[in-house]
Amino acid sequence: MAEVKYSIDDFHPEGVIVDAGEFPTNPKALRWLDECERIVCCDGAADEFLARGYEPWRIVGDCDSMSEEVRKRYAAIIRRNPDQETNDQTKAVEYLSDKGVTRIAIIGATGRREDHTLGNISLLMEYQKRGIEARIYTDYGVFIPVEDNCEIRCAPGSQVSIFNFGAEGMRSEGLAYPIRDFTSWWQGTLNEATGEKFRIFARGHYLLFLNYPVED
Repeated sequence: MAEVKYSIDDFHPEGVIVDAGEFPTNPKALRWLDECERIVCCDGAADEFLARGYEPWRIVGDCDSMSEEVRKRYAAIIRRNPDQETNDQTKAVEYLSDKGVTRIAIIGATGRREDHTLGNISLLMEYQKRGIEARIYTDYGVFIPVEDNCEIRCAPGSQVSIFNFGAEGMRSEGLAYPIRDFTSWWQGTLNEATGEKFRIFARGHYLLFLNYPVED
């Protein structure tokens, strides 16, 4: 199987989605708002996003969470999707994908509601299966969905967690603790890179969380 190489800094998204969780403060997450033109705001995040001085490219969702003022003022860029079988994050992902944008950074996906946080993170695996390369950036690190073998370039001592979504034959090189075919999410947490890269060998899907390197 081919080996895919990743790092925190090698990702160049074509679009950004702003969820209605806690708005990030870390520059590593906020950088995408300056570097991308296609910024899609989920409707529940629209009021706060605008209040912080940002302007979205589109506002997408079922439009049940935004103020009437925003609804009227930004009517031209609102794209309503009433589907109740998907959440607003997925509506935004589908909107971008329909426009040919399949490399996506997501911010504001965590915090405030733990149930929404878990749902938003787990959906990365569904997007990956549709051919969409999406990552969630938080104030502390990045969630990266992976299929099969990978190599991750990182700073020595980087904190790593691995969540298995059905992958088999899991093993690693360059991590402090050996990995296996985990059956519970907690089992792959709190690992650590011993050098400037580590490798994971597997068949199937799993999710990595890589903490940002500590700045000197």
